[in-house]
Amino acid sequence: MNKPLRRIAVFCGILVLSLLIRDNWLQYVRADELNSHKYNRRVEIERYAHERGDIIVDGKAITGSAETEDSDFRYKRVWKNGPLWAPVTGYSSQAFDSSQLENLEDGILTGNSDQLFFDRTLSMFTGDKKRGGNVVTTLNGDAQKAAFEGLGEKKGAVVALDPKSGAILALASTPSYDPSVFAGNSLKDSDNRQKLLKDKDKPMLNRALRETYPPGSTFKVVTAAAALENGLYDDIDAKTDSPLPWTLPQTSVPLQNEGNIPCENATLREALRVSCNTVFGKVSDDLGNKKMIEQTDKFGFNKEVFTPVRADASIYPEDNRPQNAMAGIGQASNRTTPLQMAMVASAIANDGKLMEPYMVAERQAPNLDPVYTHEPKELSRALSGENAQKVQQMMETVVKDGTGTNARIPGVTVGGKTGTAQHGLNNSEKPYAWFISYAKTDNGSPVAVAVVVEDGNANRDDISGGGLAAPIARDVMKAVIDSKK
Repeated sequence: MNKPLRRIAVFCGILVLSLLIRDNWLQYVRADELNSHKYNRRVEIERYAHERGDIIVDGKAITGSAETEDSDFRYKRVWKNGPLWAPVTGYSSQAFDSSQLENLEDGILTGNSDQLFFDRTLSMFTGDKKRGGNVVTTLNGDAQKAAFEGLGEKKGAVVALDPKSGAILALASTPSYDPSVFAGNSLKDSDNRQKLLKDKDKPMLNRALRETYPPGSTFKVVTAAAALENGLYDDIDAKTDSPLPWTLPQTSVPLQNEGNIPCENATLREALRVSCNTVFGKVSDDLGNKKMIEQTDKFGFNKEVFTPVRADASIYPEDNRPQNAMAGIGQASNRTTPLQMAMVASAIANDGKLMEPYMVAERQAPNLDPVYTHEPKELSRALSGENAQKVQQMMETVVKDGTGTNARIPGVTVGGKTGTAQHGLNNSEKPYAWFISYAKTDNGSPVAVAVVVEDGNANRDDISGGGLAAPIARDVMKAVIDSKK
């Protein structure tokens, strides 16, 4: 072979070798990167080429899949009563990705999870088309409906928990939205989403998990627990050291009670029954900021909660003496999510044991075989069993003969606490109405509830936890109890 031909052969060999190296680099080194690249449309086409698995409540699917028109994405997500379930599921959109359970459980729902590897492998031999798995929730459909309908046109949120397991039974937020209206990738879907994002009432905000409010007087059950746990008081029917008037420490400002109520040296039971600010403000001051923070931490404050959907951290702050006294009655910089206050009621109902909240009970393969089952987990010991039962007695007095009578259920023992939380500059805004509660039957406590209502249309004097929030909590608790009969 002459010299020019030899050079050409070497050059061609180098080109072939370079091509092989480049091909192997793309296929093995950069494969995952290219497969997940945002401009690789084939990945997205494959993602929507088959029906998505469903999210299940009470054994029935609350989601589905529908064939699209004029799109290379064959299937899109649809919901059965989207506004009712959006706070639980979140959204899944061809154009705008996904949120909440639709996002966190995407691997199961699309069929791409490692937990479904055996199912995918088997389908290669059987010729079955790819299918997504199902996510079975802990939600109680009747309780969710009662929560949603109870809130109605008002802004607010409801969370119901099973105290013994931590299972989330209801998770409602209003106003809500229908995720189906922007599940596709058309201009109409984009316009619909923009309208929701621009809505001043924020329908896409999950108020149950992602909004924090001053808890108002519902927080007094935490302050009562702190008093008992730290030995400040041990008899809920003994008089406290609570003068009237009582001046906030380091100030000349007297702490006011709501009306002419019997708060001077009132017992803890009586103080909770009529909701004495002076008694619980002084308790918080007597204990000090450090001990109050320690108690709130045991209830789950000051850290995010994952259900698996993330909930914002509720905050009991480090603060000075007067602000700590106000935080002890649920004001000042004390802020909490509805989920957190449901956790407080749940721990008290469960004799002091706080269970980790969760809403996914099971993951299923497409053939409905379980590939994951949740095991309830203790999150903390919020207070001793003895002290939890004392707080139960106090809360049951509130419902029997105090500010929470609207939560009574015939034949059922109910414990609760009302709250009317001031907010805005110099309390200029209309207050939030709160109620936390639990129900107790012969078989224990099947449900604990927290309700917050932002009723901007109500007269200021008509806003109260007992008037607006307690009836909603009652209906949710009753729905859970009735569903177990």
